[in-house]
Amino acid sequence: MIAWFDTSRAAVPVDAGGLAHQVDYTRVLPFIALHLACLAVFWVGISWVAVAVCAASYLVRMFAITAFYHRYFSHRAFSASRPVQFLFALIGASATQRGPLWWAAHHRRHHKRADRNGDPHTPRKGLVWSHMGWFLSRSHFETEWSQIPDLARFPELRWLDRFDVVVPIAYAAGMFGLGGLLERFAPSLGTSGAQLLVWGYFVATVALIHVTLTINSLAHRFGSRRFETPDRSRNNPWLALLTLGEGWHNNHHHFPGSARQGFYWWELDISYLVLRAMAWAGLVRDLKPVPAGFLEYRRVKD
Repeated sequence: MIAWFDTSRAAVPVDAGGLAHQVDYTRVLPFIALHLACLAVFWVGISWVAVAVCAASYLVRMFAITAFYHRYFSHRAFSASRPVQFLFALIGASATQRGPLWWAAHHRRHHKRADRNGDPHTPRKGLVWSHMGWFLSRSHFETEWSQIPDLARFPELRWLDRFDVVVPIAYAAGMFGLGGLLERFAPSLGTSGAQLLVWGYFVATVALIHVTLTINSLAHRFGSRRFETPDRSRNNPWLALLTLGEGWHNNHHHFPGSARQGFYWWELDISYLVLRAMAWAGLVRDLKPVPAGFLEYRRVKD
């Protein structure tokens, strides 16, 4: 079994001494290749179909990451049936941000030690480290099972975590197949299998990965602070727009258990609006609100 294909081994401690800043190039190679593949846009060209598929690929998977990988798996901010849980875990896995158990385990540790020693992506180690250096290091590759006992009991989630490249490969193949079908049966659309593979998977995925990572890096450096949290989290409306609501990060660190991160009506939280629609349709339930008292507790005084 190729090392980066199987994450089932026991986790290396988060602060593993000299390993903490060592990049594991064997596992990083696919990440580098993902970026280089975006250069193929110069060969496959562009079409309105490719741009539309790219945008849809970004938005659907961003919702799966923000609403389910983050608010559901990491914080249990609402409830969902096992089929819905698996469906959005599957969509989230196609975002090429590892499996839901790995993602939730590291995020839970982040909240326990936010911006201090033991935080996987503390900004104290620099902007590049907090953005992407942490998950390219050897000490953060394996899933930290002790953080996720409530999730580890689901074998389908463990499978997604163990073989975390299977779904992205299948998703990329699906994009290529869709483009091929359109090229054959709707040639007037001017697209192809190669074009949708590049735009629908490579470009959309790289954008999705880095925009998601800005919450670890930029949202702990730039923006405003409404609440006196023990970390450096900040609210940033531009990041909130790009991440469908995750940019209200100071709000989130103030009360992580809420399904809503835009605490007020003017703080656009698209993921929460979609979750409300899903709750109305009976797909999810028990969306946890922000307790009224928490809107004033530890508020920064003007």
